[in-house]
Amino acid sequence: MNIITTEQLRSVIENENPVIVDARGGGDARERYQAGHLEHALFADLETDLSEKSANAADGGRHPLPLPATFGVFLGKLGISPERTVVVYDDKKGANAAARFWWMLKAAGHEKVYVVSGGLDSIKNAGLPVTQGEFNVSEATVYPISDWKWPLVDIDLVSKTSAEKDFMVIDVREHYRYIGESEPIDLVAGHIPGAENIPYTSNLDEQGEFLSPDKLAAKYKEALGDRKPGNVIVHCGSGVTACHTLLALDEAGLSGAALYVGSWSEWSRNDKPIALGNN
Repeated sequence: MNIITTEQLRSVIENENPVIVDARGGGDARERYQAGHLEHALFADLETDLSEKSANAADGGRHPLPLPATFGVFLGKLGISPERTVVVYDDKKGANAAARFWWMLKAAGHEKVYVVSGGLDSIKNAGLPVTQGEFNVSEATVYPISDWKWPLVDIDLVSKTSAEKDFMVIDVREHYRYIGESEPIDLVAGHIPGAENIPYTSNLDEQGEFLSPDKLAAKYKEALGDRKPGNVIVHCGSGVTACHTLLALDEAGLSGAALYVGSWSEWSRNDKPIALGNN
């Protein structure tokens, strides 16, 4: 189990003494966190803690991963050790920085990490204690990470496999971005030829909660067909919301898909072929 409801969150807080992480992205992420977060939640910034920005998005995209050892130092500052239970949420229904943090922690080899379904909105609606300001831990260590243990692919491997029938590249961006109707963030509109569009938002119900594991399994088994999860590559704009779909796949019992971190932000800046429409 990777995804928990707010009722399950109550139980985890009462019984497992978890490290709670409020993960957010955007230039005002810390200010939004300080304005209201779950009691005892520590802050993680997508831009500085969960990414290692490069000067050129053509080399790794807009949100490249930090070095594993660098992430280990950050986890230590949060008081996270391998045996601790970790709970993470964000203010984007789990679709943004929370899913990225979940993927990074699991890829580091951590066992128990949960994402709160519905994120901060569900926490508030459940009447869980929300406080303002900053929360920090006094003791810090270094979390031991030598490498990313979950599969990653680079632009060259995507180029080689995107058209092969035994492989599947999932583009989780909104459909209008996939078909090239417009592109609000990156320089060029369109998608990787051969990629199939399954927007990450389809992992959620009308209330912004994750679909049940059974519904997620039915949805993705139909999409994958005879392909093995290990032959699936997931990408988005910059390797963040792709983690939302990787979380959904894992919750559905279809673990093993790879993350293409560079995603469209890298692909579209490297003179790679670009497809438009639903082709």
